[in-house]
Amino acid sequence: MTRPVDHEAGVPPDRASGSEGDVGERGEAGSRDPVVLAKRDGAVLTLTLNRPARLNAVNQEVYSELFEALRRGEEDSEVRAVLLTGAGRAFCAGADLKAHSQGPPEPRERARYVRLAQRVNRRLQLGRLPVVAAVHGAAVGAGLELALSADFMLVAEEARLRLPEVALGTFVGGGAVYTLADRVGVLKAREIIYFGDFLSGREAAAMGMANRAVAEDRVLEEAQEWARRLAERAPLSLAAAKRLIGPAGTVRRRRALREEARVLTELFGTEDWAEGVSAFREGRPPHFRGR
Repeated sequence: MTRPVDHEAGVPPDRASGSEGDVGERGEAGSRDPVVLAKRDGAVLTLTLNRPARLNAVNQEVYSELFEALRRGEEDSEVRAVLLTGAGRAFCAGADLKAHSQGPPEPRERARYVRLAQRVNRRLQLGRLPVVAAVHGAAVGAGLELALSADFMLVAEEARLRLPEVALGTFVGGGAVYTLADRVGVLKAREIIYFGDFLSGREAAAMGMANRAVAEDRVLEEAQEWARRLAERAPLSLAAAKRLIGPAGTVRRRRALREEARVLTELFGTEDWAEGVSAFREGRPPHFRGR
């Protein structure tokens, strides 16, 4: 008997542990597990999508918890970098289409869902913290959009990535029309979005969609190392780089020069700038405080 497919990845969910929809989200006594796990290790905040039996397919609850976890991380001065990953055998299989099995949602509900999804991706893209996505298994639709919203994407060589929305009669979200074209160019972005074909992690890295493709058993470890290194950098300088590098290709040269000059002037008066200069002179690692 063919197992049903009810998320964008086109891969059947794992139902070995219980009833559809509740698997992996309830403990032995029926208590509900968080759908996003947040754990801080030093200055790195790791956020794990935690619906493994649904291949971490996103719904409104996932977006709500992810947004709140990101907000809390942004407000915690001890957090310097974010690592985004998924529990189980996939990063994220996309939107949980099971939620729409009774027909399309009401317009108000649909608008609320889309706004929340966009807010999450906007925070990933425009927040102060650098974000590293560790992608294994499937990263499809809304899942790939989350990964594209990260500053860095490390993928398993055999990962399967795609944006199937046009093929499903809907459209990409999460700013993918910008984030994808920014990485791979307009022509390749059109091909990926129009056709919605699967790409391997190797192919994604080769075309510049991902920073690096590594063996699946090394993806998380490699991403943790990237996040750790980012957390050691001067936070104000990193935040400025994140703010300016993204739109650099679309703003006029004069504006970019003005913005760089303004940021440089601001950073010259910070304790981190003085610490960076002192550490360089003294041949020691800098200790940045974000002020």
